[in-house]
Amino acid sequence: MESSDQIKIDEYNPKYQENILNLIVNIQQKEFGIDITAEDQPDLCNIQEFYQKDKGNFWVALFNEKVIGTVSLLDIGNDQAGLRKMFVDQRFRGQKYQIASKLLEMLLKWARAKRIKEIFLGTTPKFLAAHKFYEKNGFTEIPEEELPSTFPIMKVDTKFYKFDL
Repeated sequence: MESSDQIKIDEYNPKYQENILNLIVNIQQKEFGIDITAEDQPDLCNIQEFYQKDKGNFWVALFNEKVIGTVSLLDIGNDQAGLRKMFVDQRFRGQKYQIASKLLEMLLKWARAKRIKEIFLGTTPKFLAAHKFYEKNGFTEIPEEELPSTFPIMKVDTKFYKFDL
């Protein structure tokens, strides 16, 4: 039986690379039918260079050393950041494990320590549970025009949120 004490949050390490790609692409393609590939997301093949620089970072949730969740903070300058790649294995979603909450807690703690003032995120209209999660955790929906010019918009993202720290 799984228990939440077998779950830990860790900073990205190259040994997690393949697991991260498999988790994210499977959720995008198989679960939500989004037409996106690993090749469409070059950031996932260069996590250290893309996310783990300046005030950014990338975290994984692990269950018995297997990646079951991810989240990243992308430094976009001006004390602003983008929350990206928030994904949790379907079997570990919800109140029982609180993986998304633990990942978000780690990201916000990091962002505060780095003096980030605002966090932005883009998501697809298909991620309804994610919308509820972000809103419950203090994110406010904003129009695309209010995003900073440095925020990278994925082609599948049409819904945007902002969090003030």
